Amino acid sequence: MAVPSSTYHTIVVSDFHLADAEPVHSENPLWKKFRRKDYFIDQTFADFLKCMMNEVKGAPIELVFNGDTFDFDSITALPLQRDFNLSYTEKRIGVDSTQEKSLFKIGLILRDHKIFFETLSEFVKEGNHVVFVIGNHDAELYWPKVQKAIQETLNLPENLKHHVRFCEWFYIAQGDTLVEHGHQYDPYCLILDPVYPLVKKKGEFKIRLPFGNLANRYMVNQMGLKNPHSDDSFVKSVPEFAKFFFEYEMKTQPFMILTWFFGALQTLFTSINEGLQPTIKDPLTLEDRLKQIALKSNSEVGMVLALKENHAHPAVLRPLMVLKELWLDRAFLLLAIVWGCWQIFTTSNVFAHVSLWWFLVPLMASLPLFLYYAHGVKSDVRKNAGKALKRAPLSAKMANVKKVVHGHTHLEGHLFLQDIEYINTGTWSPRFRDAECELPYGEMHFAWINGEKNRELGLFVWKNPSIENKETTNVTDYKDIQPSIPNIHRELMELS
Repeated sequence: MAVPSSTYHTIVVSDFHLADAEPVHSENPLWKKFRRKDYFIDQTFADFLKCMMNEVKGAPIELVFNGDTFDFDSITALPLQRDFNLSYTEKRIGVDSTQEKSLFKIGLILRDHKIFFETLSEFVKEGNHVVFVIGNHDAELYWPKVQKAIQETLNLPENLKHHVRFCEWFYIAQGDTLVEHGHQYDPYCLILDPVYPLVKKKGEFKIRLPFGNLANRYMVNQMGLKNPHSDDSFVKSVPEFAKFFFEYEMKTQPFMILTWFFGALQTLFTSINEGLQPTIKDPLTLEDRLKQIALKSNSEVGMVLALKENHAHPAVLRPLMVLKELWLDRAFLLLAIVWGCWQIFTTSNVFAHVSLWWFLVPLMASLPLFLYYAHGVKSDVRKNAGKALKRAPLSAKMANVKKVVHGHTHLEGHLFLQDIEYINTGTWSPRFRDAECELPYGEMHFAWINGEKNRELGLFVWKNPSIENKETTNVTDYKDIQPSIPNIHRELMELS
């Protein structure tokens, strides 16, 4: 990218979560309704890019997709014809993360998002650049065949193909801004080794998916009335879960508790099993691999290694964390209480005929202790969002920059941390307050590093003037995540 940084604009967006279109289910009209084509952001994004090109008056733009642009994990469709075998589990929840299976999934995305890729193609042909930073939900972008499929769909002339690049987990924009998806600071969602993300299972090389991705595949994909783009769908209190169940799920998934329980068990087993698998890597090619990552990300080998060392400790190596996040600790504790009380009853019954009260009384006496424990266990999902903030200043120092842009948490914000400027661009994925998808919330944010203003960084909100405005919530406040950071600053702008 040879254009002088003084005139170069950098636009950063994240968390589009593009996947295949969900068909209409006549017998269950609310099932994954948020994933239907009606709610695709493709045209909105096309209008956004057109507006930005007009705004900069022909100056060059590098557009950075900062992770989770595609959502491979939410695709459950199966190929009608295939050159690979499918396990029983894959037939239920979707294909795995080998190269050929990932190629099938990106094919579905390319098919259903033609407007999106046509827009990108025209954008690059205007002389602009596109950078894909790999996140956790699009970890399968690692595969060369998947990248090639995207390049072929963009249908660029030979002299423009280098205008599209794929970066492993970070990118240095014009030497002054560290752009990371941020999942590597989240113990539930990080890739254990982003340099070599592969493991070998049953004779096949595959991407080792993080715990969060596996939970999506084994659990969330089976819960079609819950929107995975919003933590509010899963981070609920017991009364909130019960209300949602009786209002919506009782009619469509009356045995939801079994769907959750067996999905959680499979997530637990797979995440720990694969987490303990040795990484597939070749020490003889390590230096070349590091050079390749550094070249694509505009960095140096030493910087790649340093940033990798600043990542979080994976949750899969701490099984108790995984148990708690899956609610299995409470499930196992409750089962243990029931089993223990039943043993009291049956053992007593051996020596003397006793009534069922010998089971019920200990059970009822134990329940308050169980409820006390269950109430005290809090989800770490929101707390982990703050870990990226804590590590950002050190990562910026390693990258020798003063500006950092993240995604991943779906919580947008603009603030100052120590001596760096920090932005999170939130998400563009469809979010709704209700299962009927009639109450949308949230806004589409982007970071703009303005080349005409000495690379000034700002957080902006895009509202498409061609679409009727709908009620949205205020910007999420980072005070809820990191109360020790008092200096919160936002710059929001509506482009029309």
